[in-house]
Amino acid sequence: MKKLRRHALKGRLEAGVDEAGRGCLAGPVTAAAVIPGKAGASWLKEGLDDSKKLTPEVRQRLRTRIEQEALAWAVGWATVQEIEELNILNATHLAMHRAVDALTTRPEFLLIDGNRFKPHEIPHSCEIKGDGRFLSIAAASILAKTHRDDHMLALSVNHPEYGWPQNKGYPTRSHREAILRWGSTAMHRRTFRGAQGRLFQD
Repeated sequence: MKKLRRHALKGRLEAGVDEAGRGCLAGPVTAAAVIPGKAGASWLKEGLDDSKKLTPEVRQRLRTRIEQEALAWAVGWATVQEIEELNILNATHLAMHRAVDALTTRPEFLLIDGNRFKPHEIPHSCEIKGDGRFLSIAAASILAKTHRDDHMLALSVNHPEYGWPQNKGYPTRSHREAILRWGSTAMHRRTFRGAQGRLFQD
């Protein structure tokens, strides 16, 4: 397995930034920013990697370590209403900015997972598949994923028919079928267009 890099530029205070929920039918988009500090090296021994490659149990264990030991971390959100108003790309960038602005320590540089970002006043670079290349982005991916998963679980209490504890709002077959049967909720992104065209009808 390729080892995650600890820094893009050694000696520079860097924050990794990643998102979760961009491709969902329901729920907010969530972003996290993490400045690992000296603790980051120990997370590698615990299996730190892109959150998509880890089991829920490993993600949760690493989340606890990251939140206890990071120099700074924060989570930002963009609501369903903001996604509808701004479009999902701009809402994702808004959530990322909110996460960065909430950091208690100001980084000198941002490492952004992906290939596009709305510039912040802090310099940045976009890193394609950065969650599998940089320690700080991998840590951010875990926080974004776990915080959003917890949020979807809480939302499911009032909407159990959509299977959000399992699908987390993503467009699975069962989720689509539930929408066709039960209709949409205020937590659904009505402007979503899938491979079959508009899923939600006005």
